Amino acid sequence: MASEKEAAAAAVPSDSPTIFDKIINKEIPSKVVYEDDKVLAFRDIEPQAPTHILIIPKVKDGLTGLSKAEERHCEILGRLLYTAKLVAKQEGLEDGFRIVINDGPNGGQSVFHIHVHLLGGRQMNWPPG
Repeated sequence: MASEKEAAAAAVPSDSPTIFDKIINKEIPSKVVYEDDKVLAFRDIEPQAPTHILIIPKVKDGLTGLSKAEERHCEILGRLLYTAKLVAKQEGLEDGFRIVINDGPNGGQSVFHIHVHLLGGRQMNWPPG
């Protein structure tokens, strides 16, 4: 399997359906840890920390990445971060966690459906990447 860096370099920015759309539609199985009418949170299949959860909006609405955000996306962007807080608490990450949003090929984005990475369960290092 390609590394995340290779996957990001090979990814073509697009508003086409992604693997996340298939997960939302239950066409591909996932380990869901949280779901409501707006967002879905599930475990990453290649975790980079003991806890690694992806949080995605159920409706992409042109929001393929953070750089594509418009004022109309403010509510869902806030919901993604608030959901990260809820899931972190649910996962017992009282000692802290990291939130990551990759944007574009140089930012390491390999799936063009905005998503938040919730990482925790170990000491994070700085600088990242």
